[in-house]
Amino acid sequence: MSHSRGPLSQLRRGHEELVLGLLRKHGPLSRGELGKHCGLSRTTLYDILADLVAEDAVVTASPQDTPRGRGRPAETLTLNPDAGQAIGIDFARRGLHVAAVNLAHEIVGAASEPHAADLPWEERVDLAERLVGTLTGGGLRLGALRAIGVGVVGPVSGPDAEAVPGESGQEAAGGPGQDGLEAEDGGEPVPHRVQLLLRERFGVPVLLDNNTRLAALGESIWGAAAGGRDVLYLRLSHGVGGGLVVGGSLHRGAYGLSGEFGHITVDRDGARCDCGGTGCLETVASIRAVLDAYRAEGGRADDVPELVKAVKAGEARALGLLDGVGVAIGGVLAAVCNAIGPSVIVIGGELAETGEALFDPIERALSAHVMPVSLHRVSLRRATLGEVAGALGGIALVLHESPLLARYPAGQDLAPGLYQQEGSP
Repeated sequence: MSHSRGPLSQLRRGHEELVLGLLRKHGPLSRGELGKHCGLSRTTLYDILADLVAEDAVVTASPQDTPRGRGRPAETLTLNPDAGQAIGIDFARRGLHVAAVNLAHEIVGAASEPHAADLPWEERVDLAERLVGTLTGGGLRLGALRAIGVGVVGPVSGPDAEAVPGESGQEAAGGPGQDGLEAEDGGEPVPHRVQLLLRERFGVPVLLDNNTRLAALGESIWGAAAGGRDVLYLRLSHGVGGGLVVGGSLHRGAYGLSGEFGHITVDRDGARCDCGGTGCLETVASIRAVLDAYRAEGGRADDVPELVKAVKAGEARALGLLDGVGVAIGGVLAAVCNAIGPSVIVIGGELAETGEALFDPIERALSAHVMPVSLHRVSLRRATLGEVAGALGGIALVLHESPLLARYPAGQDLAPGLYQQEGSP
């Protein structure tokens, strides 16, 4: 399969992806069955299959994979799970998370590692390469997939990682003071820098988006909201953000600004936020804000696990603090619910580990503020994918096969227009 971006090469890439997609969906198929499903001419299909077989992306199905019948069965073809991998990377504020799936969409593995908030980007990419190596046996073999999906903190206008119009590189990367994720020394915005570094390191196209929105995508495909057509996702971590699935599609918003729930005001007289506002939800419900408030009341906790221990011990200070935080979160979620009308609310991030101490007041606030006509139709759930949700969302962005991405930009290397069949307008 060629890396060229000419019209004929792009059309051929689309035909290859069409065939690979059919084999993922249906399992082993004969050439005749593939022809019925894909609508390609016999000559084109056989030419595409010859290349896929030559590149080892497609192999002859083993006998146990083929249906039994009378006579000599037609040769069937299937995906070769060892032919390539899709990689997702989530550059969180203080940690790195990676995940990999093979050509058959089976999860190869996932890995995470914390790091200092000010770790230089070259070292973050070094760490990403090392973690990817632990999943792929030391060698990345993207094969027919040939792309990496990446999440970063802050607004990203689309998978091509365009800077947010009208904003400086620092603001486009999440605002000044965002734990070292701003442009360095007045240089190019972080999305461009990350994309270039990863392309140089792995030698493949890189599709990049906001990491929390990718986590929402991951939870909506594989996690707590799987099957949901209207989903509100909120992640409570070192930052507070989220994502929306509206009408069965992931919502990006103008300039990639959808899902910034952490910057909805909850206290007009509150603390100054890194975004430039005052009293944002992030100043109340981020890890730093919660731990600072807990210590200000005399509690002792340097991290979330220690706070969780205090909660499990029934400490009144911890329970009282989380009750107030939960009410603030629930108020914001209720307002968004009344505007958007989701059927599922998913809450993830490290602070979700505090469990009922946080979820009970959230539910109480939802009950008090969501319109009665829709309250019983909203389900509050805890995220299930953990730290690798964003990395899995990055993989979904690369594969671009979920209906959730039907109206979502695919990036110039994997645009939907490249997947048209012969004769398509």
